[in-house]
Amino acid sequence: MTHEVVGRVEELGAELAALADENESLGKLSDRTVELLKSAGVIRLLQPKEFGGFGAHPRDFAEAVMAVARYDGAAGWVSGVVGVHPWELAQLDPRLAHEVWDDNPDTWIASPYMPGGIAEPVDGGYLLSGRWPFSSGSDHCGWDFLGALLGDGKGRPAGPITVLHVVLPRSDYEIIDGTWDVVGLSGTGSKDVVVDKAFIPEYRTIRQEEVQEGTAAEAVGLTDTLYRLPFSSMFPLGITAAVIGICEGALAVHLGQQRDRVAVTGVQVRDDPYVLYAAGEAAAEIAASRVQLIDGISRLYDQVEAGRPISLEDRANVRRNQVRCAWRAVSALDEIFARSGGNAIRRGNPMQRFWRDAHVGLQHMIHVPGSAYHANALAAMGLELPEPMRILI
Repeated sequence: MTHEVVGRVEELGAELAALADENESLGKLSDRTVELLKSAGVIRLLQPKEFGGFGAHPRDFAEAVMAVARYDGAAGWVSGVVGVHPWELAQLDPRLAHEVWDDNPDTWIASPYMPGGIAEPVDGGYLLSGRWPFSSGSDHCGWDFLGALLGDGKGRPAGPITVLHVVLPRSDYEIIDGTWDVVGLSGTGSKDVVVDKAFIPEYRTIRQEEVQEGTAAEAVGLTDTLYRLPFSSMFPLGITAAVIGICEGALAVHLGQQRDRVAVTGVQVRDDPYVLYAAGEAAAEIAASRVQLIDGISRLYDQVEAGRPISLEDRANVRRNQVRCAWRAVSALDEIFARSGGNAIRRGNPMQRFWRDAHVGLQHMIHVPGSAYHANALAAMGLELPEPMRILI
């Protein structure tokens, strides 16, 4: 079934690509784009089968996200971000999954996980207030996953710092229009959301450390390998897959446009060894990024399935490679964009949109190389990671 999802994306590819400019102008995905993504089933790949999903291998999810991003970077990004939330939701109290999916298994959930508010303990749950930027796809989502700091009852974070992931229905938060004015990935509609003293029942929350370590599934009786993978490996997967897919899309457009292009010198580009060399090298680099990203999550999946524990070093290796995948692919895109000719910068040319989208994708905190590489080196030497750094691994 999961290969059918990718096949369906390919069938819809021409229409997804044709809608990309409209999505950028709207500052969010068009209703038609959302309709196409739902018909393909991309967002349900990691959703439990009992709630209308596919419970697919994370490799298949990554490949589906790449397929979407090849046609429209914004649609691929939303697929990668929103598509991982069913995976985490499955690890919370099943009452929440019934609330979200019983009436409509195509209900989407947004995020972000950055702790932008304080959850004050009250009887039966928490009162939450705060503001969160970068809630991708929020206009089309019925719920939102938000990160929050556990409060001390006096409006301050409790010590030691505890991060919660909490889930709110659309009625409990406000989407702030006009907060997503950016140079790339404009169509993701990653707007700010605001919460003012919303009550969150205890069963709609989970401590970040539980999902971070991959132990949350056991608490709710989930035995599927998929749901026992660590958050720090799964959450970046869809985002990096989108960036790689964007670069694959740019490469395809570049090759199609260079086939018959004549340079100002009068020479056909197909006879220019420098442009062709760059294209071949870029193709190899982007392909390597795809392989390394899929290899990392597949290795962890096989490890968990075989009953072998995942060490901090294992997680650090996957994070290191995931960051490198994104940067390698975008660096390759830079090489071909520089050789695409002056027409590549025209608004009507998808090359410039792919180029902008890819660079904005690198701005996500999961693609910051310094902390990921630093943590990987410490883990490889058997040394302790500082707590703030450990949260990201």
